[in-house]
Amino acid sequence: MPYIKTDDGVNLYYESAGEGTPIVFVHEYAGDHRSWEPQMRHFSRNFRCIAYSARGYTPSDVPTSADDYSQHRVSEDIRCVLDGLNISRAHVVGLSMGAFATLHFGMRFATDRANSRALSLTLAGVGTGSHPDAYEGFQKESVALADRIMAEGMAEVAKTYSLGPTRLAFQRKDPRGFEEFARMMGEHSTPGSSLTARGYQGRRPSLYKLTEQIARVAVPTLILCGDEDEPCLEPSLMLKRTIPGAALGIFPASGHGINLEEPALFNQMLSDFLLGVTVR
Repeated sequence: MPYIKTDDGVNLYYESAGEGTPIVFVHEYAGDHRSWEPQMRHFSRNFRCIAYSARGYTPSDVPTSADDYSQHRVSEDIRCVLDGLNISRAHVVGLSMGAFATLHFGMRFATDRANSRALSLTLAGVGTGSHPDAYEGFQKESVALADRIMAEGMAEVAKTYSLGPTRLAFQRKDPRGFEEFARMMGEHSTPGSSLTARGYQGRRPSLYKLTEQIARVAVPTLILCGDEDEPCLEPSLMLKRTIPGAALGIFPASGHGINLEEPALFNQMLSDFLLGVTVR
């Protein structure tokens, strides 16, 4: 199986398809590299597509310390993927947890467009737990989730986590697709999922505290959100207003995992956006 070794010695499993300008897909907490299959199949017709499993998500390595899952570290892993594949610049597409990583990658490596490592950023379902009214509660919930996962196991926790309010639209529209999503979530590493919740989700800074840095992002940015993804609606608007020239797309009657819930619309909106990005 193909792996990239990060600069702190963690092996990240990845899959690649297609040729051309590269796109790197960064998955959500409830997903893994398999979550991007509808996009890998669609975009690999015209792009070089890479999807990888984050640290803590097998077949990638599962480091044993929560400190190995920090917000800074997971954004560094995007750079390590690019470096490991000898890619100087790529479109970076993230969902939820992966969108946080993508945004932080952009804040560090995409503030000077001429020298940016990113050709563009796509932030889908971004902002859960960031709003000032929700931030403290989300941190506590993430630690409680980490404890529950270790106590009950990921296979058991996934049965209820997958049925959160922002997932119900997916279940209603596409029961078969939802069942596959929930099954794959239950296959995740118990310690990896727990440590990710504790070290990444439970410690990441609120985006509302980072607006000055966010405003320095200098590459084309697309923000996507389902209108039933209540925790992400306000943060998505904030990002739209903060990132110069950012575009915002709202998916009607849709929840959190919009790349799986509405793959045709997601692919069309992302395709239109990428076609408008000038590659230099």
